[in-house]
Amino acid sequence: MADAKSVNKTHWEAEEDKLGERMALAMNPGGEKAVERLAKQGKLPVRQLVDKLVDPGTAFFELSTIAGFGMGYPEVDDVPCAGLVTGIGKVHGNWVMIVANDPRVKAGTYFPITVKKHLRAQAIAERCGLNCVYIADSGGAFLPMQADVFPGEDHFGAMFYNMARMSAMGLKQITLSTGGNTAGGAYIVFMACQSVMIDKLAYSFLGGPPLVKAATGEVISAEDLGGAKVHTGISGGADHFCKNQDEAVARIRAILSMEKPQALQLQRFPEQEPAAPASAIYENLPANIHQGINIRNILPALADAGEFVEYKKEYARGRGDNIVAGKMLLKGMPVGIIASNGAGILFLEAARKATEWIIRCSQEKVPLLFLQNSPGFMVGSASEHAGIGKYGADMVRSVSCSQVPRIQMVIGPDNGAANYGMCGRAYRPHFLFHTMRSRTSVMSGRSAAEVLFSIEERKREARKNPMTEEDKQAFRNRMMEKYDGEAHPFYTGARLLNDQVLTFSQMRDWLAMAFEVSMLNPVADPNFGNLRF
Repeated sequence: MADAKSVNKTHWEAEEDKLGERMALAMNPGGEKAVERLAKQGKLPVRQLVDKLVDPGTAFFELSTIAGFGMGYPEVDDVPCAGLVTGIGKVHGNWVMIVANDPRVKAGTYFPITVKKHLRAQAIAERCGLNCVYIADSGGAFLPMQADVFPGEDHFGAMFYNMARMSAMGLKQITLSTGGNTAGGAYIVFMACQSVMIDKLAYSFLGGPPLVKAATGEVISAEDLGGAKVHTGISGGADHFCKNQDEAVARIRAILSMEKPQALQLQRFPEQEPAAPASAIYENLPANIHQGINIRNILPALADAGEFVEYKKEYARGRGDNIVAGKMLLKGMPVGIIASNGAGILFLEAARKATEWIIRCSQEKVPLLFLQNSPGFMVGSASEHAGIGKYGADMVRSVSCSQVPRIQMVIGPDNGAANYGMCGRAYRPHFLFHTMRSRTSVMSGRSAAEVLFSIEERKREARKNPMTEEDKQAFRNRMMEKYDGEAHPFYTGARLLNDQVLTFSQMRDWLAMAFEVSMLNPVADPNFGNLRF
């Protein structure tokens, strides 16, 4: 009989195989035929352009790869990778945000999820102080959904608003146009600090030839209306004329070659390898996501030399121990840890410990990592009378007001107010990552099924139509399927409720990247407002 560790490892490797399959679908829309169509136009697949753009031998950290699946939009259910490649890589040693249309997905048009992904990439860039490179090849808004894409505050126009504001902040906005950019999409070229266009591939105009003919009667080709020669040599709307994609990528790299080197805003120590291999994470995270964990068995696979300096280890054993707090070095960078432990239920002692540690790290300007595996705060009269609401509110307030970079990594249940206290999406973490063990929802499927069942049962009794035993079980099963399905990382990842779904073996490298990028800007002084100690 296999031991628990090997069962866990086998289970999570199989789950990550499913993630790999979803990633492959996202990264190769249309298969080889789509690649062949691009080749006939003189174009490479967008990720090959990104590989040429980033420094040789360095990683490109692609964000939100599985966004856009199962969206149920008119005419299309899946929008692989949301039709947009976004991510962070180094160009001449500096971190850069890259936003690239994939013309293989509906000609690079913007669905609501595409807009959301584009804006999220810009939000990260603005917050972390990153220059942006846009690889533009888009048909503009997906017209059947224009009401959901065009007029709103967080819709299509916000992309150009963000470009203007970031440029004013001194963050370079560089566009490589390698395809058509029509109507509102033309501003991705015209609003850039510098833009590069490719001969007979790139076009940019407020109205294309068919609209021009309909509006004015003028008959003109796309090339003569808004090609690379027009905008680099006549209108002045673009700055650099290139003959092909390779030359254009080289020009983008040259433009960024004289940028000031980025500086990390904290003391970095020599990096050391962790004391435990990544396999320790696979072995020590139970296949049953509702089973408690020992987070102290996970940290040695993340921390340099496995060293973790724990805060208040002996405090309120069995209750305060559901939060483990302390410091470690992550690739040489000091990081504060707030980690769920055991069953993860947040008793008031755990909330108090977490609040104290968040404030201390904020005062020291040490960034925070939240390792989330909590189903919620403790309920019941004893907890209410002891002040769980008050101490939970302090934890939420400290998370809300902490000025240091904060990153959430979900490794289990992520329910209710524990999502808030552990820095979920609404609390503006610099980055938020899920794993295949994450389950994010207002409550677990089991809990939701019982709550909703009790309501449904009373309704049926009031209508003199009581539920049979078969009805009861069928109702519970439907509710569990609904809530567990909506909590799954495929569902949350599709809707950009995280920035990437990671394998356990990726966690250390991705966290190190995220903290390094997050610490490029100076950290402000702390201010926590009205705590209720």
